[in-house]
Amino acid sequence: MPPVEIYTTRYCPHCNAAKALLKRKGVDYSEIDVSRDGDHREEMIQRANGRMSVPQIFIGTVHVGGSDELHALERAGKLDPLLATGGGASA
Repeated sequence: MPPVEIYTTRYCPHCNAAKALLKRKGVDYSEIDVSRDGDHREEMIQRANGRMSVPQIFIGTVHVGGSDELHALERAGKLDPLLATGGGASA
């Protein structure tokens, strides 16, 4: 399984929803809290092509986007293949 990274802030309901989905699927992920960390926030913005909202989720080389996009991938049956390959195709 490719590395999964999720940029979050404290008290973010969308972050919690995304993390809950990943947990239900048994996915290990690295959480990067950008609440008070300007360097990591800037890193997130750069990696997410300017997006500043949280969460920002990366699976392997693929920038998934936020919680809505993660849940849409799950509904479309595309999340499991992405978790298996880590970015053979763009999400």
